[in-house]
Amino acid sequence: MDYKYIEQLLERYWQCETTLEEESILKTFFSQQNIPAELRPYQKLFSDIKSIQECRLGDDFDRKVLDIVNNDTPVKAKRITLSRRLMPLYKAAATVAIILTLGNAAQNSFQSKSQADDYNYDSYQDSYSDPSVAYDHVSNALDMVSQGLCETIKEDSLTQANKEN
Repeated sequence: MDYKYIEQLLERYWQCETTLEEESILKTFFSQQNIPAELRPYQKLFSDIKSIQECRLGDDFDRKVLDIVNNDTPVKAKRITLSRRLMPLYKAAATVAIILTLGNAAQNSFQSKSQADDYNYDSYQDSYSDPSVAYDHVSNALDMVSQGLCETIKEDSLTQANKEN
């Protein structure tokens, strides 16, 4: 049997040039049992179209959609603070800072060793001629830092105790 007409209809179907009558001819043809082997791959396509067209919405579909649309629940507006509004700028600034830091580190790592060795050790002079004087100054500085930290810890613990009461 010659299926040239069906093949021509398929070609026109793929080019979106068929009429509704021609598409109905294709659907009827592919709904039968005796289909040649070269046209069998298209059978599932046209049988699926038929099953899709048979699907209908339920009778209560309109009522359900209208209930959802007409729902009178109040819409809560989200309050956007200045910090939330500027959050993309913070992220962009952090990204730029990371890129610049990595670029600077890469640039310094690729510099030649001769540039790093430019320090003149002969002109180096020690701040103190007597090591015991240097030790005393460092000890006094560390004591002052320790006292400051202790005072800060005491103040923080008092503030925390006042908040709990």
